[in-house]
Amino acid sequence: MKPEVPSVLGEMAQLLVRNADQSVHPADRASALGLTALLLGFAAEAWDAAAHHLVQENRAVHALLVRGAAYAPPPAPPAEDDLRLSALGLENARLMAALIALHTTVELRPEASDLNEAIWAELRASTERRKTASSVV
Repeated sequence: MKPEVPSVLGEMAQLLVRNADQSVHPADRASALGLTALLLGFAAEAWDAAAHHLVQENRAVHALLVRGAAYAPPPAPPAEDDLRLSALGLENARLMAALIALHTTVELRPEASDLNEAIWAELRASTERRKTASSVV
């Protein structure tokens, strides 16, 4: 989920505090609380799958980087000894930066068209992983 779940929860906490004030118009309060409920549902769904998706993506991206070793040296394998979302997210950022560098190298090379297509396929798969039940199809 972008933005990340902790920042969304923080914003919702502030929204709830502001709407506890009796001077807030009832229609505004109802709107804010409805939005908060919707965002809590999204956050719960995203939070439940976040570690699984990050581990899957980190493994897939690293495999692409190993596959592209002829064009750019692959980084170390993804660290999976720390499964906190913050650690997995940092690892994901490291791997994605390397993937972007590799992709810019192979994107226009005819001899790397299979690798280029595999990179695009993983980027599409990554987007699919992050869809929620209520995502627009």
